[in-house]
Amino acid sequence: MKTGPRYKLAKRLGASVFEKAQTQKFALSADRSAKNKRRSRGRQSEYGKQMLEKQKVRVTYGLPEKQFRNYVNKALETVHKTKPTDRLHELLELRLDNVVWRLGLASTRRGARQMVAHGHVMVNGKKTRIPSYGLSVGDQISVREGSKEHGVLVGFAEKFAERPLPSWLAWNPKSMEGSVKERPTMASADPAGDLVTVLSFYTR
Repeated sequence: MKTGPRYKLAKRLGASVFEKAQTQKFALSADRSAKNKRRSRGRQSEYGKQMLEKQKVRVTYGLPEKQFRNYVNKALETVHKTKPTDRLHELLELRLDNVVWRLGLASTRRGARQMVAHGHVMVNGKKTRIPSYGLSVGDQISVREGSKEHGVLVGFAEKFAERPLPSWLAWNPKSMEGSVKERPTMASADPAGDLVTVLSFYTR
């Protein structure tokens, strides 16, 4: 996905959507930029707010517009009791690359996508190279046996102890095996942005 200069994009979105922008120095710089924009542009339109929120969520998950729109359409088409915002959150969080990141197997979602694409991750005992693969409750996730001593995974058990595990996931850091215990909720996995505003953008 072509996103342009990352610092510039993160400043425009008003969020540290990239790992290199998650520093105190960036936060101070972004705050100054935001204040200057408010002084020069005045009050932002509702459409502008919705656009920025949509871009923030889309870029956080590293999705091209077409793919993100497909997730939004699926969420809006939901017929069961789940709210569209909750459904969109589930669809994004249950992507295989996102789950790999949540498990701490990669330090960034981008790194998680590469890990999946390179065949290091298995779902229900089968190698899966599709980062967007949608997981379901009960699915088993594991690291391929031949990949357990690969690069960043060396000493994983010790590194894992430093990272909190979401309540909706189960994981054994020694065997590098786990599962999706339940659906992710807004409480168990912080949303990347205001999903109500995001859906409003697409239904305006």
